Amino acid sequence: MSFPATSAPPAHLGPGAPVGVTEAMIRDLVHDFYATVRTDPTLGPMFNRIIGDDWDAHLAKLCDFWSSVMLMTGRFRGSPMVAHTKIAEISPTHFARWLHLFRQSAERLCPPPAAALFVVRSEMIAQSLQYGIAASRGELPSLTGANS
Repeated sequence: MSFPATSAPPAHLGPGAPVGVTEAMIRDLVHDFYATVRTDPTLGPMFNRIIGDDWDAHLAKLCDFWSSVMLMTGRFRGSPMVAHTKIAEISPTHFARWLHLFRQSAERLCPPPAAALFVVRSEMIAQSLQYGIAASRGELPSLTGANS
């Protein structure tokens, strides 16, 4: 099926396609970012302890994850929420540092529209993970007036 020049791209291309996200860009971003994470004094010890010598497999899984998020490829198979709720020491400080470093890598490596989309998506994902972790720990604030 062909599309006229004025029509929108098919929806299955995902949100990253219109801003130029490619598989190569995803790979470069994931590998650059996690090279930084591995040596970061806040995040490195936790990531290195959990991932150990399995970085190649972890990076491949993360490329699949971001490909699914940005290009809707459907390649990712996993449960990020389950994986993150198992990390006892993970805290909002870790997420803030992760987001800061991710933003730096995205802005350094990607054209501005693609970097902005990566950042927005990373912030949404981090917020969702933090809510899920808080819920799993019973740390969600009570809703005032919910039972009134």
